[in-house]
Amino acid sequence: MSEAVIVSTARTGLAKSYRGSLNNTHSVDMAGFVISQAVERAGIAPQEVEDVILGATFHEGAQGKNMARLAALRAGLPVTTAGMSINRFCSSGLQSIALAAQRIVFGEGPIMVAGGVESISLLQNDKINQFRASNEWLKENKPEVYMAMIETADIVAKRYSISREAQDEYSLISQQRTAAAQEAGRFDQEIVPFPTTMAIQDKETGEVSYKQVTVDRDDCNRPNTTLEGLQSLKPVRGPEWFVTAGNASQLSDGASVCVVMDSKVAEQRNIEPMGIFRGFAVAGCEPDEMGIGPVYAIPKLLERHGLKVDDIDLWELNEAFASQVIYCRDKLGIPMDRLNVNGGSISVGHPYGVTGSRLTGHILIEGKRRGSKYVVVTMCIGGGQGAAGLFEVV
Repeated sequence: MSEAVIVSTARTGLAKSYRGSLNNTHSVDMAGFVISQAVERAGIAPQEVEDVILGATFHEGAQGKNMARLAALRAGLPVTTAGMSINRFCSSGLQSIALAAQRIVFGEGPIMVAGGVESISLLQNDKINQFRASNEWLKENKPEVYMAMIETADIVAKRYSISREAQDEYSLISQQRTAAAQEAGRFDQEIVPFPTTMAIQDKETGEVSYKQVTVDRDDCNRPNTTLEGLQSLKPVRGPEWFVTAGNASQLSDGASVCVVMDSKVAEQRNIEPMGIFRGFAVAGCEPDEMGIGPVYAIPKLLERHGLKVDDIDLWELNEAFASQVIYCRDKLGIPMDRLNVNGGSISVGHPYGVTGSRLTGHILIEGKRRGSKYVVVTMCIGGGQGAAGLFEVV
């Protein structure tokens, strides 16, 4: 049986939603760009890509068309390349990579592109609520599935006694690690400069103008963050709660993909892999504490591969909220010096469908730099799920 290997990765810098550099960029343009760049980096011909699998929470396309198919065409891939769009919320990018790898392992194509894209700026707004989106039976029997994610994060903090101080302290570490990583150029290898047009609205007149920009770095982090500054922020849901703008992931826009290939084909082409896909697991949990999903998915993943927490050299546990990262870290016994070593979504940003792919590319690059062997990408998922992917760095 073949192995599936990651041979390249490419992403945009992540930009602040609504007011950042990607606030006027269609998802298909972002995804098409990173697909073309990842294919070029892999050293393969566009016509060799059999399928493009793209994840997102909000699928932006013409009249509901398959966004992955549109992005494949936008990337310059031929009409013979297929496309499939998926949605497993915050694990969509990782799920896409797992699907591509699993198909390759079973001989269903030698080369695929997988990842995610998200334009929160253009798609997460009041318009999405102008239709009947909820189910009456669920509202009566399991209403927690419709909870706002911030509410579930506050519940985790209160239910498991995770203090506001601990959340702010963790968030400061995330900011500091990202600032140090940016200064050292540890994101440069994965980011491809992306030229686009940004919309700028005058606060006084409301007039909108446009300017040409190049997105070549993440712009969500705040290098000058202090603990005092974080502690001064008011909880979003009121003084008795915990989550603030400083200890939660930032809304952001962006795109990221990886090229996944049959290991035998890579060897024949003398293409050096970044890492080998080893496995993927998902698990469900109560919707009102969706942030703890990784504590159910990770043990399942490790058990299937005969591994323990101590066998994993690096972890990327998505920082949706500080409260849930702290709980998962402590419950599983993940060492802090192996966890989110260059910061996470609290500082870098979290375009929902993108993060799983961004973390995969990043952990393979960082794992190579550190001489790691096994690495895990994991995250909580809205509605009450967790996902975890295992990779071997080569």
